[in-house]
Amino acid sequence: MPNRLADAVSPYLRSHADNPVDWWPWGEEAFAEARRRDVPVLVSIGYSTCHWCHVMARESFSDPELAAHLNERFVAVKVDREEHPDVDSSYLAAASAFTPSLGWPLTGFATPEGRVFFAGTYYPPVPVQGHPAFRQVLDAVTEAFTGRRAEVDATARGVAEALASRAAPPAAVGGIAVLPPTDAVRHAAARVATAEDGEHGGFGGAPKFPVAPAQLALLSLGAGGDRGALALASRTLRRMAASPLRDPVEGGFFRYSTRRDWGDPHYERMLYDNALLLTAYSRLALLEPRAVGDAGSSTSPDRSAGGAGRPAETALDPLSVAEGVAGFLLATLRTPRGAFGSAQDSESTVDGRRVEGGYYALDAAARARQVPPAVDDKVLTGWNGLAVAALAEAGARHDRPAWVAAARAAADLLLDEHVTAEGRLLRASGSAGASSAVATLEDHGMLAEGLLQLSLATGLPRYAVAARGLLEGCLVTGDDGSVAVPPFAAAGGPDPVLAAHGTALGADPSEGAYPSGTSACATAALTLHRMTGEARWRSAAELAVAPTADAALDNPLAYGTTTALLADLAAPSTQLVVVEPAGAPAVDLGGRARRTLGPGVLVAVVGEEQAAAFAEAGLELFSGRAAVRGHVTAYLCHDFVCRLPVTGVAELDRELAEGIV
Repeated sequence: MPNRLADAVSPYLRSHADNPVDWWPWGEEAFAEARRRDVPVLVSIGYSTCHWCHVMARESFSDPELAAHLNERFVAVKVDREEHPDVDSSYLAAASAFTPSLGWPLTGFATPEGRVFFAGTYYPPVPVQGHPAFRQVLDAVTEAFTGRRAEVDATARGVAEALASRAAPPAAVGGIAVLPPTDAVRHAAARVATAEDGEHGGFGGAPKFPVAPAQLALLSLGAGGDRGALALASRTLRRMAASPLRDPVEGGFFRYSTRRDWGDPHYERMLYDNALLLTAYSRLALLEPRAVGDAGSSTSPDRSAGGAGRPAETALDPLSVAEGVAGFLLATLRTPRGAFGSAQDSESTVDGRRVEGGYYALDAAARARQVPPAVDDKVLTGWNGLAVAALAEAGARHDRPAWVAAARAAADLLLDEHVTAEGRLLRASGSAGASSAVATLEDHGMLAEGLLQLSLATGLPRYAVAARGLLEGCLVTGDDGSVAVPPFAAAGGPDPVLAAHGTALGADPSEGAYPSGTSACATAALTLHRMTGEARWRSAAELAVAPTADAALDNPLAYGTTTALLADLAAPSTQLVVVEPAGAPAVDLGGRARRTLGPGVLVAVVGEEQAAAFAEAGLELFSGRAAVRGHVTAYLCHDFVCRLPVTGVAELDRELAEGIV
């Protein structure tokens, strides 16, 4: 039996390489084999830090007898959902026709033509509480496929047609974005507040997630003057940091808690959560002085026992929490190649026993005697883009040059190894090389925003130029150059196997855990607009968020990044550029500028030569920005119309007080 997974990019696939199951990786070859043998395809989707994926692997996929049964009657395909998110989304959507309990491992059964006709999640080796055994499911699927083929094909066609109806509509050129009024955006915090758990903090019941995009939206609204939104964000982030969701030893946050009181976390630590929470806590450290005394003026009453003044919470310094998160990223998730792995596992072996979360119950000294949980060292372009943005922004704002350096190292690797000579972006790579998976819209948007933030943090225009190229590659325009609706599409198109089967979906706008591809591209486009002055980038951002704007304001927890974008688009566009000439007297205008936060605000601190290089690269914000008589000089601009330059901190404070904060 050939071993097709031994050299896979994904550690999850490699962990199944020695199974007695005759696994195939995702690709048209597996479906061609199914057509040759006229058998159904089992598509098993999971990821390396998924606890129940490990369980099913040990219970079923390692069983020689069950594997022989599976090999005889199916073509088995193993998929890493992080490597192939489009495949995961398509099969999740198809599975929703058969079960309301979606999750991983996802177990789908498809015809040789790639159309799903049955699906479920984890199946135990023996029947448990009404759940059939995996062997029983295999037998039932085989019986249906061989004995009731017409019924199977009809079900598969129906599911495929339902998926096709969800595909993105063709682009229309010349659209005009209609965005909600500013007052509607201001009420978003009140919507979030209705879901606050007043007793334990956070939002909703169990399971309870950090919903970092919604936290960032609240901080954006708070930076714009909504004291209630800021108080709610401060309360929530402090509760989370004081809860079992955060690892106090190594830093970093776990993916979610299974209980409403944040207890019993699901112990995997994801790159995307921690990147976004690094941004949140670093911003809270700058904004929280404005919230002092505001706990009672929140959008909703503080219903918690003890309120925001509980000692465990008030003792937490948000910047210390951010430092812990950054430390986790740099010490644990950073790979030898300089970029970041996707996650750390929830399971580990402690004193010879394999347990979930056992390692994290130990103190630092006890951990030093154990082997830490494994890290999935697969480098995902989009998630690394989030980390680059977080480390660059937080490092610049809080004078942590090591964070900026780490962001730069990751960005350089991505630009060197994840962008082909033809300019095509790749989705993933690992120690075994580059993945064949196509880059998604989230990869383009998240990496572009990360590069733009890195450019602002370092004063190096080459990162902004690379970001502009990524956005150019996925911007959809008409023959006359006008932006289409929808404005963004992944440059490489959908997954080719899904496209051939007619089961590729359109862009998913939801963003509970991290930004959607559409909102990530819109975020980067808006940043690029503020650096270039080109109206098409703002138009693209508006057209991207307009279709989901009403849904976002109705449910900001599910559309946090879109809500933050709406706040940004509703605010005046403000740019603050500080030029620091070599040898100038020490004046902390740059530090003061970097501490400036608000919706619609972009801050850049550059040298004189850097400003000229930005301008030469077509980033018009920097055109004509020079030091006045050799002094550090600040330019405060509104919609690219700049006030007279100032050279003193007090002068800048007065101008900022008049304009934005």
